[in-house]
This record gives sequence, structure tokens and C-alpha cells, in this order.
Amino acid sequence: MKDVQSVPDHRGIAIQKVGVNDVHLPLLIKTKAGSFQPVLAKIKLTVDLPQEYKGTHMSRFIEVVSDWSQKPISNKEMGLILQDLIERLDARRATIDIAFKYFIEKIAPVSGLTSLLDLDCVFTGTLTKGKHQEFVLGLAVPFTSLCPCSKEIAQYGAHNQRGLMRVKIKHQPGKYIWIEDLAALMEAQASSPVYPLLKREDEKYVTEKAYENPKFVEDVLRDLVLALRELKGVEWFEVECENYESIHNHSAYAAHVEKRADRS
Repeated sequence: MKDVQSVPDHRGIAIQKVGVNDVHLPLLIKTKAGSFQPVLAKIKLTVDLPQEYKGTHMSRFIEVVSDWSQKPISNKEMGLILQDLIERLDARRATIDIAFKYFIEKIAPVSGLTSLLDLDCVFTGTLTKGKHQEFVLGLAVPFTSLCPCSKEIAQYGAHNQRGLMRVKIKHQPGKYIWIEDLAALMEAQASSPVYPLLKREDEKYVTEKAYENPKFVEDVLRDLVLALRELKGVEWFEVECENYESIHNHSAYAAHVEKRADRS
């Protein structure tokens, strides 16, 4: 049968990214403990398309990623997926984005009860022929912040709110950070972490902890930047912090991007 995608195109326009989006598959994500966590992933797969080709072969993207639906995946395995895409589609460059919910165990600070906290996570991998794979880990972590100004001026208590930290981090080839470790690092910069399950004694603890550790959204962001600077082998990172204000009808927001290619 005629391969229409491979017929010549004469418009002289190369396409940087072409492929498939909103592919939903069950995947296995490697955990720090050495096991794996089943997730439902939303995937985007793309390659570059030279100007002389009319189209790419969409079915091959699905073939490649389907082969990995029952194999544990981390940044190393993503490099193999990208290499497979490049070879099967005769491309120079391939990219994959894998977005999923990842669950970490949280232990209540007083009662010791355990529960699972869901985090939005994204793996982004890019591979160009003859170069090392680029891998970016994206993670969103909820937190509690207590307003320093409110604590200073109020006679009783202070207002606090739930917020969300978003980090994207790119390491040098061969280096990486586990999701669990990055989540713990991010939570440590808040007035208090967020827990899915708290008893009364736990609620008392986290409320008082936040009151003793007041932070503006700027404080959370700056402390997070300082913590990320201490990580070895980081090429760059991007940070966003957003407080969903409890006494305003708007959010407080701060962001920072930093290149750290000089760090070993």
C-alpha cells in the first residue's frame, strides 16, 4: 500500500515537533524504595520532521510507548524510549512528556497515622542524535503558609492559607533527584506541610508549627531557591509559588528561574 506520509513535500517548511498528544496509558514509575508505583499517565510524544517529508507515522508513536506500559520507568528508561522513537521514525530529535499523579506516604506528626498525598508530576525527556538526553522533572507540592504581617498586627491569631509550589529541575547527564526527595525538600520551606489525614492532636501541632514559622509567598520562594542551589549537578531550575489567600479574592504569586550550569 502507498505510504502517503513519506511522499515529498515541496513547501520547504521543516516542523520542529510533530506527533501525538493526550495519550492515556497505565505506566509503572520507579520509586526511591526500589519498587514501582502504578500510575495513569497522560503522554505527549513528538519528533522533528524534515521539510522534504509530508508527514510522520503516527501509529509508531503508540507502538513505542505501548511497549513500556508494564516496565518500570525513570529518566534512564525514558532515554531508551526516545532512542526507539528516533530509530523507528528516522528522526533527529525526539521529545516525551509524561504527566501523572504520584502518591507519597505522609505520617501525621503526633498520632503517627499514615495517609497518601497526591502530587502532580511531569517527566520531560528530549534526545537529539549524538547528544546526551535532557531530562526535566516537574513537581507540584501543596503547603501551608501563615502571614507574618497578620501575626504582627493581629491581637488574636493570624490568617493562613494553602499554597502550591511548582518546581521544574534539570540535572546534568547521569545525575537526578528522586520525586520523594524533591517533595521533602519543597515541603521543608513552608510554614507547615499539608497532610491528608490529621487527628485533633495533629491539627494542634501543625497549626502551632505554622504560627511559629510565618512566611510570605516571597519567603517560601526564596527559601526554596536557596535549598535548590545546594543540590549537586543542577543545570537549571524554575520555581513558582502561589498562595490561595484566605482573606482576599486573589492569590499571591512569586516565580524565579535560575541557571546553575557552573555547579558540579
